Amino acid sequence: MSQEVRVRFAPSPTGPLHIGGVRTALYNYLFAKKMGGKFLLRIEDTDQARFVAGAEDYIKESLAWLGISADESPWKPAENGPYRQSERKSSYMQYALDLVEKGHAYYAFDTSEELEAMRERLTAARVVQPQYNSITRTQMKNSLTLPEEEVKERLASGDPYVIRVKIPRKEEVRLNDMIRGWVMVHSSALDDKVLMKSDGMPTYHLANIVDDHLMGITHVIRGEEWLPSAPLHVLLYKFFGWEDTMPQFAHLPLLLKPNGNGKLSKRDGDKLGFPVFPINWKNKATGETAAGFREQGYLQDAFLNFLAFLGWNPGIEREIFTLEELIDAFSIERIGKSGTKFDIEKAKWYNEQYLRSKSNQELASYIINDAEKEGIEVSQIEAEKAAELTKGRATFPGDLWRESKFLFVPLNSFDEDIAAKKWNGDAVKVLSQYVKVISNFDGEFNAETAKSLLGVAAESEGIKLGKVMQAVRLSVTGSGTGPDLMEVFAILGTQEAAKRIQFALDTLPVIA
Repeated sequence: MSQEVRVRFAPSPTGPLHIGGVRTALYNYLFAKKMGGKFLLRIEDTDQARFVAGAEDYIKESLAWLGISADESPWKPAENGPYRQSERKSSYMQYALDLVEKGHAYYAFDTSEELEAMRERLTAARVVQPQYNSITRTQMKNSLTLPEEEVKERLASGDPYVIRVKIPRKEEVRLNDMIRGWVMVHSSALDDKVLMKSDGMPTYHLANIVDDHLMGITHVIRGEEWLPSAPLHVLLYKFFGWEDTMPQFAHLPLLLKPNGNGKLSKRDGDKLGFPVFPINWKNKATGETAAGFREQGYLQDAFLNFLAFLGWNPGIEREIFTLEELIDAFSIERIGKSGTKFDIEKAKWYNEQYLRSKSNQELASYIINDAEKEGIEVSQIEAEKAAELTKGRATFPGDLWRESKFLFVPLNSFDEDIAAKKWNGDAVKVLSQYVKVISNFDGEFNAETAKSLLGVAAESEGIKLGKVMQAVRLSVTGSGTGPDLMEVFAILGTQEAAKRIQFALDTLPVIA
């Protein structure tokens, strides 16, 4: 029997979950479900200095909104838990000490001042990237340079220290990435990363390797920003003797600014007026806020579909997929290597498609709810008619009420620019006649009838209907643009339509 596929999404609770992180979660989820495997959520909270209260709940709520449900998580534990790294703290030191014992790691006692002095020396010597590595470690205070007795004394007396990995000086590190193919890095380009910090907490590099091993992770699907760290992780698997169970790696392409120039950030969203986070965020400590897709009216399914296509495509022309269809179509081989431009217009397009595919009965609930917020009562039947009228002009659910509100509130103002151009004698003649016609009409007043009667009114005055249509719209909607005018008449009915037209005739000055 083949090994069960197990993937994990491992965000840090240091702030709101960026759209790039949500895409990583989605790809992990799609891959796991496609392969009949498990999707795990692990909270990597080892960086206590950057921990932000509320960020973990934000991660949970964001994924719940999108329907990305974990098979194992802090809220759905299994035998591989706990699922917060801070709760696994006691287990990491033994693995770091195991590496020290094997000669693949060492104690470093350097103070922050000594580390800064080292960087300054290297900078002065025109070293482009000053780092603690196989060369510079020979000049620092660590268990490789200090006498063994002094090291023991320092440890016994409680001197602060970190544990660093001992990178080989001359070794080629190879990684076969599922998206990028073979990646080769020479060890001379790597530095001796800290594995255990002086506060006893592990760094990401140690904790994620240990946890992935203990949790049986078979595939690590993560952002491109982790690609430079991948050679170190490959070495750690080798140092631990876990090469046979090392997961396959897949590093996802970056999400780029709309112009393609650099990685997408919150600042880009703020500047260009679109969200880069799934749901609204507020940092209670700092008051910092960030807009979310959910609150701006993006539908869950539309956002998921949009997100899936940011770097992946199914290889066919089709663009609309349900979550189940995405699972069936997904493959890592169809993920591109290069970065993907973020296109908010495409996100809006997806939202329009999903919104317009809903039944009028479903859309009516948006209109009714928004109307209630303004103290306006709209019946289900009225709302369904309004939905049918306005859904072709809507991008977000809130647009339905904004586009149809004029149907349910008394008309008390008019577009002045349109009135100044179109409210002339011909318009007054036709509309005066139309008021009489529809006020006395007792048949079925539908869109077809409304148009026919309007034509009769115009013809009786010897005026071409096209010349006054914008004025007709103005008289019943107050605007020069909007949904199908004859359908508007049908929804208003003869009495309300006549009332509005008469109000316009009594109110608007006629242009010469």
